[in-house]
Formats: sequence, structure tokens, C-alpha cells
Amino acid sequence: MERYDLLYRLYDEFDVETLREYQSFVDLFPPADSRVALDHWEEVSDELDRLKRQVRESFPSGETFAEVASRADRETAFTALDLYTRYDRSINALVLDVDETLRSAGQTDNEIPRETLHILTEIHESGVPIIICTGQTLENVKGFMIQGLGNELVHSGDLSIVYEAGNGVFTPGHGSQTKRLLYQDLGGDVRSVFETVRTRALSAAPDNVRRGCHLQGNEFNVTLKPNFETGSEDAETVIDDGLVHLIDVLGAAVVEQVAGDIEGDDPTDGSDDPTRGAAWARAHYAAADPEIREVLASSGIEPTAGGADSVPEPVASLFDRIDVAYYRGDAAEVGSLELDKVAGVEAALDVLDVADPFALVMGDSKSDLRVMEWVDAADAGIAAAPEHASADVLSHVLDRDELVFDRGESATMLRTAYVLNLFARLE
Repeated sequence: MERYDLLYRLYDEFDVETLREYQSFVDLFPPADSRVALDHWEEVSDELDRLKRQVRESFPSGETFAEVASRADRETAFTALDLYTRYDRSINALVLDVDETLRSAGQTDNEIPRETLHILTEIHESGVPIIICTGQTLENVKGFMIQGLGNELVHSGDLSIVYEAGNGVFTPGHGSQTKRLLYQDLGGDVRSVFETVRTRALSAAPDNVRRGCHLQGNEFNVTLKPNFETGSEDAETVIDDGLVHLIDVLGAAVVEQVAGDIEGDDPTDGSDDPTRGAAWARAHYAAADPEIREVLASSGIEPTAGGADSVPEPVASLFDRIDVAYYRGDAAEVGSLELDKVAGVEAALDVLDVADPFALVMGDSKSDLRVMEWVDAADAGIAAAPEHASADVLSHVLDRDELVFDRGESATMLRTAYVLNLFARLE
């Protein structure tokens, strides 16, 4: 209990709030060219040093407690200590989703907040590698990470980007392992289906989908994005229609791929009807995902008689290797179930040489949940999510450590990890 007693004393007896405000000012508002601004910055910096010195001189391991006081409010500090007491391990990797996790369109103008970028830099400088884990394209993610964190950090050798939800891993500074194209290891049948779906995704689309959507520039996944503001009524409508179209195209492509393997097929009796693949795909993915089932129902599509059980085994077997993802008003996507964020994170940890991971995983969607479940099952980390995350993600997080943070406040959770590692130093 000694650490808890010391922490109570720290927050009860010292002006921690002022100390933290001064630290934030010094970190986030570096001195400008103005003489007045520079004088003010120096005054705050001197006062920060004085407050930290008071803490250092009043505690055993005073340097650590001064750092805790400067980075975390009372709730964050006690959460960090609770986590360290429970797991007795420091965080040795960050696995971070970007959209609606590090940044939030509703609160941060779709930019990663400066406070988040700063604490990420500090955690990296303390020796913890960072894995950015996203469904976005590599070039898009690499561009804004360089802009936010700087070219030197991104190319330090301790940052990895898992892109397209696990289809590839980019880890600068690692020679032949710098870029690993995991999708190249998939079977030829799956790759052939994806080539067909990509070719037809817009060319064979209904007029409203062709005019209202564009293809995200992925290396492998096929992702329809709206030409309207994300989350708007128009975006929701066109993505719902785009989802139905992608499912139908996927069904036809799969049937073409396994032609000849379907028991009872006889082209002379009309069994090569191209619409049957669409019907089978609708039945399969409606059974697999309640959100997809809801979109199909709202589009007036009745399930095939017999549902998913009516899908022939060769077709169902290939469907079982291919994912259809739906993000309301944002995207409809076809991806690989053999390559997900877990596969990408495992590859990134291998390249980064993190042999015994204990990671903080932060995310908001079903693809992030798979990583959270993986680290939970392997005793390889903890999970955190924003309060607007999907219901399944929130349920998982609340059932474990209740690490839920407010929209746009990812820095709070990152500070918890930073302070947890400070407590680990006391050992």
C-alpha cells in the first residue's frame, strides 16, 4: 500500500493541478519570437521547475512522483497504479487505431490533437515502439504521421504502420523487412476474386453508387467511400446501396471462381444463373453480421430460402475466407478474413523485435476488437476505447479494465500508459 499512500499524499498536499497546467504550457506552446512571449514562457518554466523540486524533495523516488504529477490528474494516476498493481508489467508497445480513436471528426477537425502527438512522442522517447493500426492506405497514413510526429520519429525504426487492416506492414529502417505485403501470401483463388471485385466495383455499379462513391486507393482491399460528407444522410444512403452492390459482385465472383465444384451444376438447366451468387452472398453475410442483415432488410431484400444453410459448400468455404465490412455513412469494404489487424500486429511486433508484448491497444471498431481479444487471450496487453466505440468493443473493454475515454481525448489514455510505466520504474 505504500505506493498508494504516497500517491494520496501527492494529490492531497501539493498543487498538482497548477504543476500540470505549467507542464502542458511549456510542452505545447514553445517560446515564440516575441520577447514578451519568451519572457512569459521562461517565467512559467521556472515556476514549473520550482513546483517539481518541491515534489522531488518530499518523496522517495521524488523524480518519478514529480513526473507523475506533471502528466496526470488524480484519476489518471490512480488508474495507472491500479493497472500496474493488477498486471505487474509495463507497457512495451502501443497499438493504435487512428480514425475516431487518435482523432475524432466530431471534436478535433479530423486532426490528431497536438496534446496526443506530444504524449506519443514522449512515450516513444521512453523506448516504447508504436504500431499505427488502421484500415487506411499506407500513403495516407504515412503522410499525416510524418506531418504530426515528424520524419525522424516515423523513420526511427521503432514505429510500424499496419495498413489496410492488416494487408501490409510498413516499418521504416528495417531493410528487407521494411515493407511486408502480407496479402501476397494469400491463395490464388482469393486474390483472383479480389481482382474481379475491384474491376466491377464501380464499372458495374448502379448509377447512384457510381456517381456517389469512389474507390479508396488500397493495394488489396476493395473499399467504397462516399463522395459526400461522412455520416451525412446522402453518405448513409449511397454506402448502404454500395454495400448491397459489393455483396452481389462478390457473390458472382466467388461462383465464377469455384465453377465446376458445385455439386449438381449443369449449365444446360440454367444453374449458371449469375444472380444465384448474389443471393448466396446476401444470405451468408446477413447471417454473419446483424448490421449487414439490417441494411439488406431496409433495402427490401428478402433472405434466400434456407438462409446461409442453402449456400453450397465450395461457395461458403470461399465466403468464409472473405470479409464484408460495413461502416454506416463511411465505407463498404471487402477484405480478407485470413489477414486482419491481428495478423498485421503480429508481423509488426516481429519486425520491431517485441518478443514478449504487453501492449496498450486502442480502437473503436470490430477490426480493433479482434486485436483486443487476441491480446486478452494471450495475456499480452490491455484494451481501451473511446466512449463512442461500437457496442461490442465497449462491452469487451468494460468487462476488462473499464478503460473508456471521452471523444477526442485519446491523450488521457496515453498518459495513463506513460504513468503506468513510471510506476514500473519504482521497482
